[in-house]
Amino acid sequence: MTQNSFDVAVIGAGAAGLNAALILGQARRSVIVFDNGSPRNAAADHMNGFLSRDGMNPAELLTIGRGEVRKFGGEFHDGTVVSVTRDSDGFSIELADTSKIQVRKVLVATGLTDRLPAELEVFGERWGRDVLHCPYCHGYSVRDQPLGVIAKSAEFAMHQALMVRQWSDDVVLFLHRITELSAEDREKLAARDISIVEGEVAGPAVEDDRLVGVRLVDGTVVARSAVFVGGALTMDPNDAILRTFGAQRAETMMGDFVTVDMMGATSVPGVFAAGNVVDPGAQVIMAAAAGAKAGAGINMMLTNDDLEVALALRS
Repeated sequence: MTQNSFDVAVIGAGAAGLNAALILGQARRSVIVFDNGSPRNAAADHMNGFLSRDGMNPAELLTIGRGEVRKFGGEFHDGTVVSVTRDSDGFSIELADTSKIQVRKVLVATGLTDRLPAELEVFGERWGRDVLHCPYCHGYSVRDQPLGVIAKSAEFAMHQALMVRQWSDDVVLFLHRITELSAEDREKLAARDISIVEGEVAGPAVEDDRLVGVRLVDGTVVARSAVFVGGALTMDPNDAILRTFGAQRAETMMGDFVTVDMMGATSVPGVFAAGNVVDPGAQVIMAAAAGAKAGAGINMMLTNDDLEVALALRS
């Protein structure tokens, strides 16, 4: 780093953080991006649904993005932010090496952590390959294959099973530990030719490093080529910084998340957030778009601050 003060600190260098940094760099703001190198989709080998980038490896997208941000003066620090505190000039960011950076505004784009329940953690060994979470991210890649769905509640089970059915005629819903599936829900599944498998799931059945089925506790193996477990996940936002500031939160179907306005501003003045840290359902392209909006929102706030200073100097 060549300086210790910037207009904006972007914490997190996924699609949301990088696109915000790009917008701010092109607005001629000084930006530093902090990256701990652990993107949510690290296990995936390609993206779907991203216009002009469909099929691209997500790591390649991030590499290109970093280059574009640097082209407009953005700087990177590949390390962990220890704390962010408010001071008279904006915010002070303390790094793991005890150094500090001063910034005027902060964007938190630290994503989230997907967590399987303890009894299903064994599926994590296949994560991003044939154990999947998002039909829009992975559905087309496993189209027309025998697919499975595992969820933690009837609500999640119905939501994901009916969605996954769009990509395959052969879909099985594993009830696992769901006991409250109603007759009405069963009728809906039958109407879409979605099979139901009773009994608790034990783990994946793997041969030659590929998923061949789902093994039940009783030893039965139900042949499947891929399994969607998004409905079984707990999605933990990496929002310790936002929690420290007491940002306003709201309970959603996916959990408790910080709320932001249409430009990514949190309830904390000068602190913005974008991407999966506040929107668990955002695919890469959605996170990038949210980052672009947040970048524009931050620049607008800085513009207003600059005007206030200029007017004060004239008085």
